[in-house]
Amino acid sequence: MALSEKQKKHLRRLAHPMNPIVMLGNAGLTDAVVAELDRALTDHELVKVTARVGARDARNEALATLASRTASELVQRIGHVGVFYRRRKDLPKILIPD
Repeated sequence: MALSEKQKKHLRRLAHPMNPIVMLGNAGLTDAVVAELDRALTDHELVKVTARVGARDARNEALATLASRTASELVQRIGHVGVFYRRRKDLPKILIPD
């Protein structure tokens, strides 16, 4: 699922007022964190994640791995916060422009 810049911009606008639902802490990327994000994406489609793991490269790698393990798209990363999107197969809540 590759999103266009127009679609990413729309999703960033929707995610702006949201609070992080999933938090990635000192333990790093665990199976529990992956399962929690997977559940949150199933329920909400658009989720903010806080990643408090070391340096910038470690955060980027953790967020990219999280996106691949949950089959989602990393829409944006600013500082310690990443925004993930995965469209629901049944009854999508968020309509994104083409």
